[in-house]
Amino acid sequence: MTASHSDSLVVLFGATAGAYGAKLGSDERELILLVWQVVDLHSKKVGTLHKSLVKADNLDLSEQCREVSGLTPEGLGKAEPLDRVLQQFSQLVSSDLKVLGRSSYTLCSDGQLLIRQVLHPETSKKNFLLSDCFYSFYDLRKEFHTCYPSSAAVKDQTIKTMAEYLGLGTDETEEDFGVWQVKTMVAIIFSMLSEDHAFTEPETVKYKYETGPCSKSETVDSETVIRARGLPWQSSDQDIARFFKGLNIAKGGVALCLNSQGRRNGEALVRFVNSEQRDLALERHKHHMGSRYIEVYKATGEEFLKIAGGTSNEVAQFLSKENQVIIRMRGLPFTATQEDVLGFLGPECPVTGGKEGLLFVKYPDGRPTGDAFVLFSCEEYAQNALKKHKEILGKRYIELFRSTAAEVQQVLNRYMSTPLIPTLPTPIIPVIPPAYTIATGSIRDCVRLRGLPYTAGIDDILEFMGDATGDIKPHGVHMVLNQQGRPSGDAFIQMKSADKAFMVAQKCHKKMMKDRYVEVFQCSGEEMNFVLMGGTLNRSGLSPPPCKLPCLSPPAYAAFQTAAVIPAEAAALYQPQALLPTTRTPQASAAAPPTVTYYPAQAAQLYMNYTAYYPSPPVSPTTVGYLAAPPGAVAAAATATHTPILPQPGALVRMQGLPYNTGMKEILSFFQGYQLQAESILMLYNFSGQPSGEALVTFPSLDLAKKAVAERNGQLLGSRCVQLYLV
Repeated sequence: MTASHSDSLVVLFGATAGAYGAKLGSDERELILLVWQVVDLHSKKVGTLHKSLVKADNLDLSEQCREVSGLTPEGLGKAEPLDRVLQQFSQLVSSDLKVLGRSSYTLCSDGQLLIRQVLHPETSKKNFLLSDCFYSFYDLRKEFHTCYPSSAAVKDQTIKTMAEYLGLGTDETEEDFGVWQVKTMVAIIFSMLSEDHAFTEPETVKYKYETGPCSKSETVDSETVIRARGLPWQSSDQDIARFFKGLNIAKGGVALCLNSQGRRNGEALVRFVNSEQRDLALERHKHHMGSRYIEVYKATGEEFLKIAGGTSNEVAQFLSKENQVIIRMRGLPFTATQEDVLGFLGPECPVTGGKEGLLFVKYPDGRPTGDAFVLFSCEEYAQNALKKHKEILGKRYIELFRSTAAEVQQVLNRYMSTPLIPTLPTPIIPVIPPAYTIATGSIRDCVRLRGLPYTAGIDDILEFMGDATGDIKPHGVHMVLNQQGRPSGDAFIQMKSADKAFMVAQKCHKKMMKDRYVEVFQCSGEEMNFVLMGGTLNRSGLSPPPCKLPCLSPPAYAAFQTAAVIPAEAAALYQPQALLPTTRTPQASAAAPPTVTYYPAQAAQLYMNYTAYYPSPPVSPTTVGYLAAPPGAVAAAATATHTPILPQPGALVRMQGLPYNTGMKEILSFFQGYQLQAESILMLYNFSGQPSGEALVTFPSLDLAKKAVAERNGQLLGSRCVQLYLV
């Protein structure tokens, strides 16, 4: 029995099979020794001193453990396992209290580590519960410093230094390991009691993690936040709290991080109640969650708020119901209503507050995203809901996952900040800054990297090249994508000189990047452009391109005789006619060898935020500026090119809900009879280069676009119901 103002202390000391002292528990080694004794704070009497060995699953003792404790694997092999030892502990403490005529007690240990870093994590992993007495304890080092302010700082205290400060005997060899420590701690406590010290404010360990919202207006101390990396993707906030069992996480302090597709990326930011708890969390670096080790690093309060903070009143109201289990639903039909979702979940998993326990995620213009969050009052209801994972609602299967308050904020923040495609302004003329020129001469000052891992990015390439990165020309790294807009495994790099290119090719050829070796060839700008147009280059020389389709990133480019390379995404939005061309005479074209000019990829981003592209060059070029063109300028541009400019607003239709294998042919068939051509269709992709299930279709007239929406909206394409919107 414990109480906040106990009449007894149970002085507790322990050791593991690994590190000792300040590193106790940092290596995940199991407990092998417990020593304890009851102290009556009023009569200053003591109970029997008990020493119990603990049989660990792994009896391989570290050198430090063998040297300090004198224990052997043979001796530990005859001991009881931890759960039995803890049962004996409770029985013997109760018996000693009865002899002393006392009823309540609180544990007292030498510092935080035994309770927080050893007992709680180990029992959590072995799936048995600690008794209530282990959730409240006195830290003898803190109590000693409170009683004797002139003593050493808490972090520098040990049993020996406290004993020396009081002039007590410090010869550890007089007693068995553990026995001397407990006897000395008892003597220290008696000295403190003689100074009228009162044990009134014990340390506490939280029983469970508390969920809750976080506002962006909150102040989060950077000394309380860590980043955990390497988490299983299906980990919930409760799983992370269990990994940090024994440490006090702040309310709503677990924020799972999402990638650009809204899926968990294996990282989380965790906020603790104070810096002391954060420092203990850092000691769990590379501890295991199941079979995976988790990396733990320092993070900042700004990073935490960026992930977990929110400003939406709707979200705040939704999350105001505390201690709820949150489930995320993904893949809902866009027409799904609250009644549909409640009917899908059924009576076996009632939603907290009925409709008030549902939160649909929407774009800024009110369109549904297909995501929703649901609140359940208990674990049983949530488990029943999770059993419906991949069951059908309407014509779509629904995915269900555990979620967190921070994930709700993060998903809502992501979608609400998404730029809208359906808000094309008046016709505009792009003001393009000076272009980046890819040289086309015969000087072999370039290198080609072939066989890159498909997950490799610019940073991986720069790390691969090592010291040679300083010899790369500004804006000189170019990723190469295939015709599907995905990484081809190739990249070209422009070096400052042919000598530098030669040295890189010699030094880096067949060097490993991740789990693949990469081939590096020296080449010229001319050869580089030749390959970008579809040819092949290796140490045997050049092979001609099979076609004239360029494949430099972004995924698709339009090839012009003027050799200007314009992102096709931008051209598709504004139509090639809306881009004011550079006039060139045939004589000028013949006089100078053509160069390939690169215009920054931001042009592809203005209204095409769903289109994947790889930045080339790697450094961010100057942002492309766009100016609204006055009517006269637009008319002049149209007259000069003798072609119409952008179709009138409203003649553009957006398709949502397409099967992911949909191509031009299927869309043309869907709109049969509406006078469309393949050039009228623009497929949209997400940030990973995968089809997003959306497309933009340009109709010859506004009336025809309205007719198509009226007649074809909600019709099936394959097995999916397609939604149409006028842009």
